[in-house]
Amino acid sequence: MTLKFPRILAVAAIGLMATTSIASAQLRFWTTEEQPDRLAKQQEMAKEFEKETGTSVEVIPVTETDLGKRATAAFAAGDLPDVIYLTLQYVLPWSEAGILDTVANDEIVKELGAETFTPKALEMADFDGETAAVPSDGWTQMVLYRKDLFKEKGLAPPNSYANIEAAIKALNNPPDMYGFVAATKVDENFMSQVLEHVFLANGATPIKPDGSIGFDKKKLVESLDFYKTLAKASPPGDLYWQQSRQVYFAGKAAMIIWSPFILDELAGLRDSNPPTINDDPTSTELAEKTGVVTRLSGPSNKEGAAWGDIRYFGVTADADTDPAMAFVKFSLDKGYTQTLSIAPEGKFPVRPGSKDDPEKFRKAWMTLPAGVDRKKPLADIYSKEVIDNIMDGLDNADRWGVREGELAQASRIINSQVINRLTREFIDGERDADATADMINEEIAKIQ
Repeated sequence: MTLKFPRILAVAAIGLMATTSIASAQLRFWTTEEQPDRLAKQQEMAKEFEKETGTSVEVIPVTETDLGKRATAAFAAGDLPDVIYLTLQYVLPWSEAGILDTVANDEIVKELGAETFTPKALEMADFDGETAAVPSDGWTQMVLYRKDLFKEKGLAPPNSYANIEAAIKALNNPPDMYGFVAATKVDENFMSQVLEHVFLANGATPIKPDGSIGFDKKKLVESLDFYKTLAKASPPGDLYWQQSRQVYFAGKAAMIIWSPFILDELAGLRDSNPPTINDDPTSTELAEKTGVVTRLSGPSNKEGAAWGDIRYFGVTADADTDPAMAFVKFSLDKGYTQTLSIAPEGKFPVRPGSKDDPEKFRKAWMTLPAGVDRKKPLADIYSKEVIDNIMDGLDNADRWGVREGELAQASRIINSQVINRLTREFIDGERDADATADMINEEIAKIQ
C-alpha cells in the first residue's frame, strides 16, 4: 500500500485545495539524453508543453551511469524530480523501493490506451499487475556484419553461434581484419548488454523458471566458450563500444554488436564519428555493405532471442502528480513524434499509434531525419529488410527475468557486474569454463 500512497495523497490534496491547477505548476524533468543536440530538442518540447498548458518544465540532464545513485539520494532527501526518463533496468527496482508512483504511471497507460503500446514494452514494466512506468521508445541490439565479405565467402548471416564461428574461421585475419570486436571492459554497461544478448540467445539466464537464482550450467558453459571465441577474434585490450565502432568503421572488423544508435554514423551523417573505410567521411559505402541481425540463437536455444532496451517515462513519488502526468501524456501523444525525433536512429516507437490510427507514430517515425551534420530518414539509407528486422526484433525483444517476473532481481545481478568480471577472467585463462560457471552461480546467489 505504501507504494500507492503518493498518488492517493495527490488526489486528496487536489480535492481539498480548489486553487491547485496544472497551469500554476513548475516541473523538474530528469533526462539521460544529455547530448547538446538532444537536450535542445527536449527543451523545445518543454516550451511547447508550456504554451499548451501553462506548466513550465525544467529539463535537467543526468549522466546515465549516475542515474541510479542520484535517484536514490534524491528519494532519501524527499527531493525527486517530477518525471524521470529512465532505462528498463531501474523500472522494477525503483517500483519496489517506492521511487516511482506506479499508480499514476499505470493510469497514464490506461488513458492513452494499453492496446496502443507494444505488448513486450508493457510486459517488461509489469509490477503486480500495474504498468510501473510509461513505455516511450526502444531499440534492439544488433549484430552488424559485412554482408559483402559474407557473400564473397558464401557465408550464412551471423544469426547463430555456429554461423558466427564459421564466419570468424573464414574472415579472421588480424590485424587487417578481425573476425569480431567483443566487449571485454568489465566496468562498462556495454559489456553487460553484450553478454546478456549472447547468453540470452542460448537460453542462458540467471533466473530459473521457478524464480530461483542460477544459470543452467550446460547453457552457461556453452555461452562462455562461445564468448571466448569472440574475444579471441577481437583486438587486444579492454574493449567497449568505442573500439568496437572504430575498428568496424575502419573496415577492419567483420562483425560487431551495437545498438541502432550507430546507424546514422555508419552512413556518414555525423562528423564527430565518421566511417573511415575510405577517404570520404560522408560516404554511405560502409552502410551499404552492412547487414543486420537482431535475433541470435545458440545450440541450446534454436528459437533464439532478441535483446531489446526499452526507455520509459516515470512519474515519481515526490511529483506534482497531475501536471507531471499531463507532461508524460503530451510526450507520448501530441508530442510523441518530437520525442522520437530526438534521435530517430535509436528511438523506435513502442507506441506504434493512437486509438484512432494504430500506425500513426510508426509511419511518422519513418519520415524523421536521422543524423547530426547531415540528415536523412533511415528508410532512405537502409533497405526495408534492415528496418523491418530492427522493428520486428523490438516487438519480440526479451531480457533476463522478464518471463519469470523477476526483472528486478535480474537487474540487480546485471548491475553488480559480477558476470562481466568472471567472464573476463575466464577469457584471460584464470580458470576453465566449468569452474567459471560454478563461480558465477555461487556469486549471483549472494545478490539480493
